[in-house]
Amino acid sequence: MIKPGVLIEATRVTNYKPLKVSSTAFPNGGLIPVKYTCDGRNINPPLDIDDIPAEAKCLVLIVDDPDAPSGSWAHWLAWNIPVTHHIKENEIHGKEGINDFQRYRYDGPCHLAGSHLYSFKIYALNTLLRLPANTNKAQLEKTMSENIIAFGELTGVYSRMN
Repeated sequence: MIKPGVLIEATRVTNYKPLKVSSTAFPNGGLIPVKYTCDGRNINPPLDIDDIPAEAKCLVLIVDDPDAPSGSWAHWLAWNIPVTHHIKENEIHGKEGINDFQRYRYDGPCHLAGSHLYSFKIYALNTLLRLPANTNKAQLEKTMSENIIAFGELTGVYSRMN
């Protein structure tokens, strides 16, 4: 987990304000309910965001699995989300990019077996982004890196015993 106050993008360190990200569906570090996985309805959980700086122009959301065998696996990318304190269950505003399942949507936890950690990362930016729909995680991170003014993260665990 990234420590509040410093966000590391490649070899560059950026100062930012911390966002508080939480969910009514699961606590930070807690178990993600089946409903939000490929074993359930495969819909995004609700997210609450606090301490958004007044100068924020939009939010970016990245959901990934850092425990994936091939490295971090992107489950959801969204940018230019209007500044809001609540992202509702099964709802998103903004533009969605292409995740590592090659789809333009939320795809919840869906690993083969065992337990994996999932990160729900929210970034507040000082500008809107101009990106094509087929933008992937690396392209999104590179494009937004100079414009991050706040960051917060909620982590959850999902276990499959297949």
